[in-house]
Amino acid sequence: MEKKKYILEFLKDLTQNNNKEWMEANKNRYQTAKRYWLEEVEDILSALSEHDEHFTMFEPKDTVMRINNNRMFNPDLPIYKDHFAFSPMLKTDTYSRIFFTFSAHESMIGGGLHRPPKEILEKIRKGIDQNGSEFEKLIRDEDFVAYYGGLKRDDQELKSVPRGFDKEHPYRELLRRKNFSYSITPSTEKLLNLDLPDLITEAFLKSKKLGEFFQRVTS
Repeated sequence: MEKKKYILEFLKDLTQNNNKEWMEANKNRYQTAKRYWLEEVEDILSALSEHDEHFTMFEPKDTVMRINNNRMFNPDLPIYKDHFAFSPMLKTDTYSRIFFTFSAHESMIGGGLHRPPKEILEKIRKGIDQNGSEFEKLIRDEDFVAYYGGLKRDDQELKSVPRGFDKEHPYRELLRRKNFSYSITPSTEKLLNLDLPDLITEAFLKSKKLGEFFQRVTS
């Protein structure tokens, strides 16, 4: 718990002092927090690897993101992120098996596909067209819904069925979607008191079958 507290205290202070001068003055704190985070990530990868060999392909450093925000197209973003992230994805992956942000404000655990590129979205829709009952069963699975609340709300879904599909398609509501992601926002207290590898593994297993569907239809 002490290492997690250290990380969160650093991130909290960084958020309140989001500038290069403060970061430079606290470089040693950042390096310590990052080292603690990589140690947590190593344990998370080890736990996940027991359930999916995909996670054996990564070193901890391969799954973390830069602390600097990309401000090229978003100049209003703060210089630094307010979280450390865990994202074990290969460049060839079409969906996220698990994603975790550890923050002093609002952490998140989730996965799936958030606004996938056109070619992947078309494959998902084709998968739903051909295997709609299977997909609906997966997203309405009792354990999945109890844990994640189902798929996240899609505020950019189409107003009508996409071109090429029957307007009266039995799964037209799902075909209109552009977002196939899911997530929870665990409390700081929960993250501090529970073992992170156990927590992340539980989240992964709750969505594993849905992930296998995504893998099959987008490969």
